[in-house]
Amino acid sequence: MKVDSKNVVKVLGICGSLRKDSKNMQALKYMASAAPGVGMDMEIADLTEVPFFNADIEHEKPPAVEKLLQQMIDADAFVLATPEYNYSYTPALKNALDWGSRIKDNRGFKQKVASMISVGGGHKGGRSQYHLRQVSVFLDLFVLNKPEVMLSGFDGITFNEEGRLVDKASMDRMVQQLEALKELSIKLNPKQVSDGSNP
Repeated sequence: MKVDSKNVVKVLGICGSLRKDSKNMQALKYMASAAPGVGMDMEIADLTEVPFFNADIEHEKPPAVEKLLQQMIDADAFVLATPEYNYSYTPALKNALDWGSRIKDNRGFKQKVASMISVGGGHKGGRSQYHLRQVSVFLDLFVLNKPEVMLSGFDGITFNEEGRLVDKASMDRMVQQLEALKELSIKLNPKQVSDGSNP
C-alpha cells in the first residue's frame, strides 16, 4: 500500500523489559516492522543505558537520556509494551516515563496518544496495563481503548519453542491496534501529521 509521506504518524515504542530475549520486545519489534504498511514510522527506544531518574543529574543528562527525551518530543504517538511485575508495570518503563515527564511544558506527552501491549502469564500482563493507564492520566496521554493487546507468553501457540512470535491472529491484532492508534492520533492532533511537524 502506498502511503503519503505527509500523513505518516511518528511512533515511539518503549519496552519495559530489558531482557535480551524479551517477548514483549519481540512483539514491539513486530509492530515496528508492520508500521510502514499502515502509514506509520516507528522506532523503539533503547532503555538499557538510561539511569534511574535523579534530579542531581537533570542539568547534565547522560546521552542516553538526552536521546530518549528527544525521541519523545519528536513522536506523535507511543506504543508502550510491558510485562507484569507484581500486579504492576516495570521499573524500566516507569523510569522512562519519569524522565519524560520532566520535559518543559510536557512536550513529550501532552495530548499525544498511546497504545499498550503486554505479554505475560495468566492475566497476560493485563494488570500492568490498568496501572499504567492511571499514570498516563497525569502525563496527559490519551490511551487507546480498543483493540487491547494482551498476549500469552506461555501457551505454546503465540510464541514457538524458540520464543518467536508466530501466531497470526495476534499479529493481526497488533496491526489493527496500530491502525486505530493512527486514526486517533490524526483525529486529536491533525496538524501533527498534516505537515510532518510537531507542536
